[in-house]
Amino acid sequence: MSERKNIFKSVQWKHYINYIVIAAVVIVFAIQSLTGTIARSNTVILEKVAIAIILATSLGMVVGHLGELSLGHAGFMCIGAYIGGKIANMLEPSLGNGIITLIVAVLVGGACAALFGMIIGLPALRLRGDYLAIVTLAFGEITRTVIMNMPESLFGGTTGLKTPRYDNKYLFIIAFVFVLICLAVIQNLMRSKHGRAIMAIRDNEIAAKAMGIDVTRYKLLVFTISSFFAGIAGVLYSYTQSRVQSASFDYNYSIEILVMVVLGGIGSINGSIIAASLITFLNIKLQTVLTGDLAVLQNLVYAVILILTVIYSNAPALKSFRERYNPKAVVAKIFKKKKDKGEAEAK
Repeated sequence: MSERKNIFKSVQWKHYINYIVIAAVVIVFAIQSLTGTIARSNTVILEKVAIAIILATSLGMVVGHLGELSLGHAGFMCIGAYIGGKIANMLEPSLGNGIITLIVAVLVGGACAALFGMIIGLPALRLRGDYLAIVTLAFGEITRTVIMNMPESLFGGTTGLKTPRYDNKYLFIIAFVFVLICLAVIQNLMRSKHGRAIMAIRDNEIAAKAMGIDVTRYKLLVFTISSFFAGIAGVLYSYTQSRVQSASFDYNYSIEILVMVVLGGIGSINGSIIAASLITFLNIKLQTVLTGDLAVLQNLVYAVILILTVIYSNAPALKSFRERYNPKAVVAKIFKKKKDKGEAEAK
């Protein structure tokens, strides 16, 4: 019994808090979905939030942990969405629109995106900074343009690819399962010796080479894994739509994913999760509230909120306020008060 207690105490629960929170939230909403007490609009929001988290955390590997600027994430998502959607269309007549079809489509779409990530990464990762950003941005634009101009019988042409819509009662649950898989892969990689090598490359590439670290290999590994999860997000996105159109994956969407990573704190997985959730929720609510003649204000209000958030996060004048009232400090104060109260009652 004492050994079990020691094992329980030795577990570093802070490493698993994001899994626990996400799993708890999904279980609550899953029960509501299965009992029919949640609105369909809310399940759609949950689907989009899950997809955004996968995109933000996977791009965070490249931008935060590797230290390279990539603006082509929407391109890899586009590849996954179209190829995964095509696979789903091919399998649906024989296997139906079920979980097996979805899993096969996700694996194939993710693998194809990873393959393109490897092909693009080999030459592109020899570049750095702005040059890499320009190349990846160009890749994303070329990808969606090529797909749009392919024969209509292949990917639907300019009208887009018709895809099967998965039951919205269950899709958000499946999407969050892939979120947990994504987190498990990224966090375990970053906490391993390979993760330390990747962060050493970010901090000083020349010193990393001098220490015998294969820089090209690790850069390509991170880029490929990131592309794989972007492809998975693309397949899940195709399952939320009745028709996938290449216009959805333009450079603005790549920049929006990057904004999630930057606002959440570069290199912070939990920050990317929170930022992706809030930005996605904000976008959807603005589209709902600002309709008709007010629709032109959507981007303006969204931009103002982002600017204010950036100012709050980085303004030196607000540093003491941020340190005093950030969530970690508030939680610590609450626990300290409870501890002091318990000690006072014991006395």
